[in-house]
Amino acid sequence: MKDFTDARVALGRSGTSLPTRDLLAFTQAHAAARDAVHEPADLGALRRTLEALGEPVLDARSLAPDRPTYLRRPDLGRTLHPDSAAHLRAQRSPGPRPPDVAVIIADGLSAAALTQAPPLLELLLPALRGAGLSTAPITLASQARVALGDGVALALGARLALILIGERPGLSSPDSLGAYLTYQPQPHTPDSKRNCVSNIRPAGLAARPAAWKLTHLITQALKRELSGVQLKDDSPELPAHFAPHALNR
Repeated sequence: MKDFTDARVALGRSGTSLPTRDLLAFTQAHAAARDAVHEPADLGALRRTLEALGEPVLDARSLAPDRPTYLRRPDLGRTLHPDSAAHLRAQRSPGPRPPDVAVIIADGLSAAALTQAPPLLELLLPALRGAGLSTAPITLASQARVALGDGVALALGARLALILIGERPGLSSPDSLGAYLTYQPQPHTPDSKRNCVSNIRPAGLAARPAAWKLTHLITQALKRELSGVQLKDDSPELPAHFAPHALNR
């Protein structure tokens, strides 16, 4: 069983305690989880990576002024700062058609998880565009909860919000990225209106199958004009040919 899971099973015993090796591994995993929550996200490095892929990038922040406040006040992390809302509204596309998808990358509860975002977007963005969908500039959001993506999509005038956010770390998964999509987000959108693809990381759901699921869910959400509990993940099996063209570098 240990060969198939990172869960702490079949650890054995040393007297009445855990073996020293496993106790030290637990302590190390706990420290990694704490670091993932408290370390600030390096959004500057993420911006440079995305711009090197040819993607325009915008910035946004929540009402939480710092990390301690963010952790104590989830409501502030869900609310877009008025300055960011005005900035994003000023960046709206002047074209007659609103963008189909607003992509938001948010620190959430794990800065370490944001390393999963570029490999996922290298596959996802070409797939969405290949399906005829348009995307707004990518928004990097700090001190953000999932619902912050609603405000970003509204400010950009997008039909659907896709927020990629660091998940609450587990003791074997401090780098897990979650992807939440919401069709026609509104203020105070209930979670029942969202779909989630979770545990995106090399040891969990790899970038390629995650991009395939998200492409299917997003195209179906826009086609059927719904998301959440009414939209089931009935994506077909990952086809061998699903390897969208790389983004411009």
